[in-house]
Amino acid sequence: MKPRLALVAWLAAVWVTLWGDLTAGNVLGGLVAGLVVTSLLPLPVLDPGIRIHPVALVGFLLWFGRDLVVSTARVVLWVVRPGVPPTQIVRVRLRTSSESMTVVIMIALSTVPGSLVVEAYPAERELVLHVLGRPGDVTEAVRADVAGLESRVVAAFGTWRDRQELP
Repeated sequence: MKPRLALVAWLAAVWVTLWGDLTAGNVLGGLVAGLVVTSLLPLPVLDPGIRIHPVALVGFLLWFGRDLVVSTARVVLWVVRPGVPPTQIVRVRLRTSSESMTVVIMIALSTVPGSLVVEAYPAERELVLHVLGRPGDVTEAVRADVAGLESRVVAAFGTWRDRQELP
């Protein structure tokens, strides 16, 4: 199995950094150490299940930025008001079966102020969310928001199979 040159170069850079002196001997020693490590201890080839689709990524980032601003304003308004802000626990079913897409969705939901993933049930494709600052029964609105987020995440990061899975 031939070693990956980028990994060998990275290991050589780490080697030189650890020695703290940029010399030809340290660079050569780092390259030899990198070749030995990558030959004797090869890493398995991993596919994270994420593909970058630039146009959809730009759309997702614009929507996500807008959602951050709106959600932050909503939470700040409830914080400065007297009284207890409205909270609700909502169970949401996801359409995707991809673990990678589920993780990205969970990160996006937890990053936005006012929402937090409390539990995840991968076998059932369900998430339990804590929602803050939205008055009334917002169950269907939250489910619709998560479905939209899921569509954007899969469009921006999903594999062909992930994209085919969403109706």
